[in-house]
Amino acid sequence: MAMEITPEILDKLEKIQEKYAAIGEDFNAYLEGLLYADSVHYWDYIEVDTLLSLQKPRTQFPDEVVFIMYHQITELYFKLALREFDQISEKQELTAAFFLDRVTRINRYFDALTKSFEIMIEGMEREQFLKFRMSLLPASGFQSAQYRMIEMASTDFLRLVHKDVRDNYQGNEPIKELFEHIYWKEGATEVATGKKTLTLIEFEERYRDSFIAFAEKKKNCNLWQCYLKLTKEEQRNPKIIAALKQNDINVNVNWPLAHYKSAVKYLHQGTTDVAATGGTNWQKYLPPRFQKRIFYPTLWSETEKNEWGKAWVNDTLSNL
Repeated sequence: MAMEITPEILDKLEKIQEKYAAIGEDFNAYLEGLLYADSVHYWDYIEVDTLLSLQKPRTQFPDEVVFIMYHQITELYFKLALREFDQISEKQELTAAFFLDRVTRINRYFDALTKSFEIMIEGMEREQFLKFRMSLLPASGFQSAQYRMIEMASTDFLRLVHKDVRDNYQGNEPIKELFEHIYWKEGATEVATGKKTLTLIEFEERYRDSFIAFAEKKKNCNLWQCYLKLTKEEQRNPKIIAALKQNDINVNVNWPLAHYKSAVKYLHQGTTDVAATGGTNWQKYLPPRFQKRIFYPTLWSETEKNEWGKAWVNDTLSNL
């Protein structure tokens, strides 16, 4: 039975022809190519076989696979978040609606990550973890480059400078100079000596230059700077303010403290603590009350800033 060429079909064919004509391509050749193209299968499109082959444990402990897969899932969510940051910064005519929608997406990704962290906290036997972790040295979740990029894409780089020296800078200094005082370096120092751990040394060797380049790129188009490009009326929109504050809480309180809760369970031993994988100083690095890392300080009251992360810690530790 011959197919009826309806006006709707003709209209689509004309639009497709115009599309290829605009780039100097032969529409008929592309149309003929459809005759020979294979159908798309779920397993090929999602790359299921490849995806399921990416878990490569270093030991025979079965719970190591939980550890690997959850961190892989985390990195995928980080990639989704970074795409949203890019969409905001690259939008030619940024509107309040677009800004709010993309920040809400970012918040949704972090909400899913934080809630799913129970997979890590409750999903591994402590005895297995304390054994297989020794085969991972000096690797550490501290070395997540995408998480560092999310921080740089969120706020002015000055907000990432360690609080003890932050007041020494104006924020207009070269990123290369400010980078030497970025807060997270303290989290990868040896507890006993204060020297850089191998975890930090290798991390900086691998990413330092790309981090500085990324921060330079985001200098005038990070999330905070994009917010400031909105009209004054849009900046006062309660939904936008709430979304930014939630982003601040998600990245600087909920996410690090989910790790803190896990560290307390797996690394706390009576009156002493075990150093985290890679020797990172998790006791001082993870709790927000020590770092006081706040992306958007002008959106918070003085009381809220002084008690940064306190409510989460009290509530979480009381349930341990």
